[in-house]
Amino acid sequence: MFYDGDGESNDGMDSDCSTCSNPGKQVVVGICAMAKKTQSKPMKEILTRLQEFEFIKMLIFSEDVILKESVENWPLCDCLISFHSKGFPLEKAIQYAQLRKPYVLNNLHMQYDIQDRRRVYAILEKEGIEIPRYAVLDRDSPDPKQHELIESEDHVEVNGIIFNKPFVEKPVSAEDHNIYIYYPTSAGGGSQRLFRKIGSRSSVYSPESRVRKTGSFIYEDFMPTDVYFSGTDVKVYTVGPDYAHAEARKSPALDGKVERDSEGKEIRYPVILNNAEKLISRKVCLAFKQTVCGFDLLRANGKSYVCDVNGFSFVKNSNKYYDDCAKILGNMILRELTPTLHIPWLVPFQLDDPPIVPTTFGKMMELRCVVAGIRHGERNP
Repeated sequence: MFYDGDGESNDGMDSDCSTCSNPGKQVVVGICAMAKKTQSKPMKEILTRLQEFEFIKMLIFSEDVILKESVENWPLCDCLISFHSKGFPLEKAIQYAQLRKPYVLNNLHMQYDIQDRRRVYAILEKEGIEIPRYAVLDRDSPDPKQHELIESEDHVEVNGIIFNKPFVEKPVSAEDHNIYIYYPTSAGGGSQRLFRKIGSRSSVYSPESRVRKTGSFIYEDFMPTDVYFSGTDVKVYTVGPDYAHAEARKSPALDGKVERDSEGKEIRYPVILNNAEKLISRKVCLAFKQTVCGFDLLRANGKSYVCDVNGFSFVKNSNKYYDDCAKILGNMILRELTPTLHIPWLVPFQLDDPPIVPTTFGKMMELRCVVAGIRHGERNP
């Protein structure tokens, strides 16, 4: 199970990470995911930083091995980081975990739940996390009471629950990103059709006002965001229950045009979570048993609502996040495994560490925010 610095690496695996030069035992961390994910920039950034831990060795399972080999022939590891994406054989990963019993960072069985928006909302409700008012139209159910739909010009009635336009129609499969928002006739009618970003577009307007007649869907209230966050979605990324990074982006429900900077990257804005949102982040991480987990927040009516849970997700283009993520994961892995492996380790990270960042002039303090108090000088009544 251990990698010895003087030994040979396992066959049938593809690793972009060099071997630590220190001889002796190391905790082997296996990355089991599709090549598109393991070769992404955020993943490479974090793996590079994880390798700085003296007693951690990173191993990337090759896609050929994952897809073609039986789990008995998969590389051995002490800790498994594995997550579902299109084409990934999640059931094989579960079989591997049952066979080898590594420490698993993101629970594999729960990743089936994350693929079903019905299960996601049920789990969120059970945990007491605020979600939009919703109803499920399950056309696959043999129970006719689960797929009763009455459609009128400006509202639909789903299983006896009325949704006035504007309302949102989501496929029950989280893998289907074709989400429609239907507008009332007073706003011109029609619908906005959201989809995964294609070039500079994330949605298009359609004059079609009738809901879809095939497939199973979740219908929920459309929730306009509060004035200070108008037209933005908040994306939250957890690394364990006590860390969350948040960003805002222009909502695809606006005009469907993706805002990009001069380098062509989608523009995102830093967000500071309030205490209630930090508690939500903790609850989501623990409820879905996903150490690394992304989810979407809506700030509306003075509250924060979770409207989607995405599972394993990394922040893009944030060195601060890459540093934090690697340090937290590295320490989490070693805390879990070193008591039995008897490998000494140091603590290179604490949440209250001063924000030191490397620059061309050496390491310097990083300015996180500016707080200013402003008043006018005129004292006349």
